[in-house]
Amino acid sequence: MAHLFDANRNYVLGDTELEIIGNTEKLAQWRHKNMGPAFYRLGRKILYRGTDLNAWAEAQRIDPNSEGAA
Repeated sequence: MAHLFDANRNYVLGDTELEIIGNTEKLAQWRHKNMGPAFYRLGRKILYRGTDLNAWAEAQRIDPNSEGAA
């Protein structure tokens, strides 16, 4: 899989790259509901690791050509 995010980078809220998966409000809703990609809460800062973002994005992948597709 081609990675959407740099695996060696950490992303913080406000980084434009995070808009690929949702705006800051959507990410906040997911964190509140324990959904979305894994994150770190460091005081008031929220940090996403590139590897976690890529793993979450891969888990969201839908292949309509795979066996068992409805």
